[in-house]
Amino acid sequence: MNKKLLALMALLLTLMLVLAACNSDDETAKPADEPDKTEEGAEEEGAEEEGTEEEAEQPASDELFPVVLDNEGEVIDGGTLQVALVNDSPFQGIFSYTLYEDAYDAEIMNFSSNVLFKTDGDFLISDGGIASLEVDSDNNKATIKIQEGVKWSDGEPLKIEDLIQPYLIIGHPDYAGVRYDADFQNIVGAVEYHDGKADTISGLKKVDETTLEISFNKVSPAIYSGGDGLWYYAEPSHIVKDIPVAELLENDAVRKNPVTLGAFKFDKIVPGESVQFVRNENYWKGQSKLDGVLIKTVPSASAAKALETGEYDMALSFPTSAYENVKDLENITLLGRQELYYSYVGFKLGKYDYDASLAITNEAEAKMGDKILRQAMGYALDIEQVNEVFYFDLRERANSLIPPVFKSFHDASIEGYNYDPEKAMKLLDDAGYKDTDGDGLRENPKGEKLTIKLAAMSGDETQEQVISYYLQNWNEVGLDVQLATGRLIEFNTFYDKVQADDPEIDIFMGAWGTGTNPSPAGLYSKTAVYNFSRYTSEELEALLTAIDSPEAIDGDFRSQKFREWQEYMQDVSAVIPMQFRYELFPVNDRVKNYDFGYETDFDYIDIELTGDTPVK
Repeated sequence: MNKKLLALMALLLTLMLVLAACNSDDETAKPADEPDKTEEGAEEEGAEEEGTEEEAEQPASDELFPVVLDNEGEVIDGGTLQVALVNDSPFQGIFSYTLYEDAYDAEIMNFSSNVLFKTDGDFLISDGGIASLEVDSDNNKATIKIQEGVKWSDGEPLKIEDLIQPYLIIGHPDYAGVRYDADFQNIVGAVEYHDGKADTISGLKKVDETTLEISFNKVSPAIYSGGDGLWYYAEPSHIVKDIPVAELLENDAVRKNPVTLGAFKFDKIVPGESVQFVRNENYWKGQSKLDGVLIKTVPSASAAKALETGEYDMALSFPTSAYENVKDLENITLLGRQELYYSYVGFKLGKYDYDASLAITNEAEAKMGDKILRQAMGYALDIEQVNEVFYFDLRERANSLIPPVFKSFHDASIEGYNYDPEKAMKLLDDAGYKDTDGDGLRENPKGEKLTIKLAAMSGDETQEQVISYYLQNWNEVGLDVQLATGRLIEFNTFYDKVQADDPEIDIFMGAWGTGTNPSPAGLYSKTAVYNFSRYTSEELEALLTAIDSPEAIDGDFRSQKFREWQEYMQDVSAVIPMQFRYELFPVNDRVKNYDFGYETDFDYIDIELTGDTPVK
């Protein structure tokens, strides 16, 4: 066992003893954030204290985990699937695709999805869904045609107005969500509608009862991944069209009794705690073999035990840090896959002007405005040891802001920020960050005290240990980094503060689930609310535009622009990638027919159960 690992384990043991005495019962939220279709399903998980031994079994490849469940046994008639939503905070309960913000609500909505399009193994829109897509790139138009006979869960027919409705919500002047971005503004007339200069979006044209035509300012290959402003989901216009957009977020149509198109429909919601689904008898693909699904919030510390004792059939958002606790359970099958995910450390470099819908960069005035300081902080983080000690190498150091799942666009040759404290210290020395008063901590080049405030999300005890270790990493190169608010921040409060550009926050640690559209415009363009660092530049905008330009229909051109964008983001270091992640999905042995792969025609109506209760 190397000296660095021994030192880390010694630190962690000390922290564990302190936490056990001071905070063992304080189970706060697991970090998670959930953007729209472009950044679908983001979350950053904490860890439990088990699994800190170097000798722990460590998966070496994807082949150690299947993606398809093949349990045998005679099935019962119906039954209720028991699902754990692993979350140390109450879920928000925003059950609208135009309004929701985090991974937990998205996990719940998957069982009642309003998705219109089917996608293939490359995450590209294909035939076979509720709607088909035909693109006329010469005229910057797309035609969407819906199947006849599709109904909402309340029996109302799906109509073209239901496809238009989400655009009218997102583009409305009173819309307070995060999806009015550069992508959305690509729709002809969207800006005029948002600015109150038009009563509707001129680029949306109802051709007939089953056909919608959309006009765009430009069409790129991103449209086949749900980019360019194309929206993936329908909204029940017969319910929400008369609800003022400013009141929609708290309306019962979103919070208590959402109407859906998916395999199941909402039956009972206990806010923040549980959701009961029942079979949707109007589901366009047919009847579910299950009677329903019950989803309950389960703390991360008790999730593995709940699976072991047969309380649940499966666990959503299951933390990879708990791998050691479930790997040998005889009543579950552990499915796994590379995740559309990366975690990162971001640096506040400006503010967001919500009136103008623009990020305003001010590097000259920002405490973190020196990119050399930012780069040094990246090299100072010992992420490699954290991955080994806590995550059984189910995470790896991220080298870029594009996950490896996107094989055509992820650039494995980019070096990234491997752990190199000597390089970090040299960068700081050369840039004038030196300890001028002999206290072991560096002052800024003007000789002024430099204290950097970090915002990080709370989780289980291991989350606190890992963040404490990162603070020590920075201290070892002479940087005084302290927690904003003096402690880790509960998930919902964290994103409120980060999104509001709280002046107490200089840097922050978050994560994105990129979803199936690799385009980074929704996260890093000058109009993106999710551009939390608030960094913009003409060169960055040009690269983002090129990635989603008509010229990018040429795959080689687009791949080259993705590479240039990744190299540029490494250079400016407004956001530094930290980890890619392997995703685990434990499933009880009474469950039949589940496919966790990306290339699948799996539907929730296919799930069957072989017993009245989960196997213990």
